[in-house]
Amino acid sequence: MSDLVTTSMVSTELTSADLESILQSTIQLAKTAGKLILEGSQAIQWASDNNVNEKKNAVDLVTEYDVRVEELVRKEIQEKYPHFRFQQYSGVKGQGSYLTRGSAPPLRLPLSSQPKPLPSLSKAVIAVEWGSDRCERTIAAKARSFARLAGNPVQGVTGGKMTHSLRSMGSAALNFAMVAQGGLDLYWEIGCWPWDVCAGIVIAQEAGGLVTGSHEAFAATASSSAFGDVTEEILTGRKYVVVRAISGDSGETSTDAQKRIISEFYESVEDAPTN
Repeated sequence: MSDLVTTSMVSTELTSADLESILQSTIQLAKTAGKLILEGSQAIQWASDNNVNEKKNAVDLVTEYDVRVEELVRKEIQEKYPHFRFQQYSGVKGQGSYLTRGSAPPLRLPLSSQPKPLPSLSKAVIAVEWGSDRCERTIAAKARSFARLAGNPVQGVTGGKMTHSLRSMGSAALNFAMVAQGGLDLYWEIGCWPWDVCAGIVIAQEAGGLVTGSHEAFAATASSSAFGDVTEEILTGRKYVVVRAISGDSGETSTDAQKRIISEFYESVEDAPTN
């Protein structure tokens, strides 16, 4: 499996007209890319249904069309907006994950040569999102959870963890990528869909990050060999927590350290329904 997350940056201030033009351009680009994806889907189906000994089997075609879509998007944006600077996160299962900035050589993730320790949530930089579901039950559960994560127990916040910082980047894919990079320690999400997170999951895992699902999924797997496996049930469960690679303390393995942080985190936040 290979996946990528691409961001672009621009140094000039954009007007409302610029933003409207970009919106229309990206809509058209999405339609063009969609046609290419559909072409790839049909080619993959044909390869699966016919001769599996063809030079290009279904797996080869998935990779080929991934690359073709990536090249299409990059080419179209660079031609229309040459002043945009690209930053791309990519990962291939079993081959690592990387950050590519412009034309510079890819940097392997995480960016630190050795994973850093994380003694507790009080030292953590955590990404959270309000999400699109703003019903009272969901928003209230998240608000109470965020308050406990940020709050100071000495100043009256019951269960307060006083984490170093709560951040929101507005994108599940970017939050996963920043955990992989080491810029975030942990990201918690309720309400995203599998297609929002599948690229980020691969990128984070290939950088030594650990991904699991809901409170229930964590409790069911924490003591088993399946801990850290993103099963179909977890992927489609729409509840995710990812923690970066951590160096263990006092004989702790990296996985033990990640498990410890997730356990502390899930003791501090409330589960919420997905709608």
